[in-house]
Amino acid sequence: MNEHGSAAAAIDALPDVARAAGVEKYEACPRGVAEAELAAGHRAGAWLLCRGEPGYPPDLAELPDAPPLLWGIGDRAVLRRPMIALVGARSASSLGTRMARRLAEGLGEAGFVVVSGLARGIDTVAHVGALRSGTVAVMAGGVDVLYPAENTRLADEICQSGGCRLSEQPMGLQPVARHFPTRNRIVSGLSRGVVVVEAAAKSGSLITARTALDQGREVLAVPGHPMDARASGCNILIRDGARLVRNVEDIIEALPPLDTPNAKAQPELDLQDSSQGAERVVRAPSRPQQAQDRQPALRKAAALHQQILDRLGPSPLAEDQLIRDLGAPAGKVSPVLTDLELDGRIRRQPGGLLSLVVRH
Repeated sequence: MNEHGSAAAAIDALPDVARAAGVEKYEACPRGVAEAELAAGHRAGAWLLCRGEPGYPPDLAELPDAPPLLWGIGDRAVLRRPMIALVGARSASSLGTRMARRLAEGLGEAGFVVVSGLARGIDTVAHVGALRSGTVAVMAGGVDVLYPAENTRLADEICQSGGCRLSEQPMGLQPVARHFPTRNRIVSGLSRGVVVVEAAAKSGSLITARTALDQGREVLAVPGHPMDARASGCNILIRDGARLVRNVEDIIEALPPLDTPNAKAQPELDLQDSSQGAERVVRAPSRPQQAQDRQPALRKAAALHQQILDRLGPSPLAEDQLIRDLGAPAGKVSPVLTDLELDGRIRRQPGGLLSLVVRH
């Protein structure tokens, strides 16, 4: 379009461009296919945003591979505000989810929109924490295809509370593995910086961080215990020069100041006193929990075993905090903790603390 002056002229020139590249009998997208996609978007209540239009996100437009078209559902006005990406592990720890929730809430209070990928774990908590202040979910598939299905309610709440969902993919496209790395470049491209809360050494969150560096964005990471695999990616990023994050104030200090009445310095976060937010996140999917209650006793015990192991790491966690995070009665959790201790999976420490036994 820059070379030929208009979209119509560019489409007319495509066959010659393809022929010069060795591609014979090239045809542009048939008009009927494009019209069918527009109709599908209209039925889904979606809007289409083209690169070059006034409402296109300015930070994203700077990228050489910025999407020429974006489908969206929700309030597109949120795209005009400054954004920060908050990403991390799908199998997040209890401490990681509380940290992500607090960071998302604090960034919203400071005037930022939180961007993430609507995945399980850290992404989910980031969106929940920023619902009231505004959040953007970038989808790997079509904007009308909600993945994972367990976040269907959250996806609707994002659009109903002043945020939006975005995708460069056509309507109705089911996401596959190759779509997620390309989605990640939009997550970072929308944002002034990318904060990684928890990430393994080889994970999609690290792909997002590396893409952010290539795009000239600030990369920040929350440190974790050296023996916790879920923190290894963050620790690697910090070793290689990423800004260490302890609280929201660390993020704000790393970025240019915002010209917004909501911008203000954030107090240091007390992670020991954040059980209420974490409990809400764990209890949100009520239907899966009700279905789990109908499972046989052995399957329920196995599920609780895994939930406990997922929330513990090498860093000690108070037993009463773990029980609050799980949202389960103490009488049900305590026997399971004893079983895990006898199996050598967890370790009790003085002061009512628990930690995961790391096997080498």
